[in-house]
Amino acid sequence: MARAPERPALLIIDMISAFDFPEARALHADLVAAARGIQRLRAQCQVHGLPVIYANDNFAHWRTDFRELVHIAAGASPIGREVTTLLQPGPDDYFILKPKHSAFLATALPVLLAKLGVDTLYLTGMTADSCILATALDANAREYRVRVIREAVAGLPKRKREALGVIAASHAADVILLRSALRSLRPPGR
Repeated sequence: MARAPERPALLIIDMISAFDFPEARALHADLVAAARGIQRLRAQCQVHGLPVIYANDNFAHWRTDFRELVHIAAGASPIGREVTTLLQPGPDDYFILKPKHSAFLATALPVLLAKLGVDTLYLTGMTADSCILATALDANAREYRVRVIREAVAGLPKRKREALGVIAASHAADVILLRSALRSLRPPGR
């Protein structure tokens, strides 16, 4: 039996940040590389009218909305400014704020995905060993097709390698290359 065409969405996790945590400097190069990959994926989604969803930690700013977080991130540090400039959310993008690691935990993400008719998630963002891993496992448990884009995920090298290995070995998600994601991100029927 043939599988139904995919109805994909791009999920960008925790890339809008002040990057004021202790490991940010060590992550800088990987963050910028991931942001550039995400930027390409986002452009592909825009061309094909596919949903782009920012799932972002509120960093304990409980009275701040997403637009304020973008403003804070853009002015907080050189890394925050650089990444936010690359990934500036557009008017057609969606966003959710998350209180913990998984983009599904205590958020409206399941309702949004259902309303958009999404069955396949392309996961990008940071960090591989924390929020990406938790979201991949939760998405798999909810029976989404899940793809983690290797070059569009940031993390410290050893932790990133180990986390991507766990994700692949668990079959919670396919860990794929950016070029494969760019080829496959198309609306149903194309």
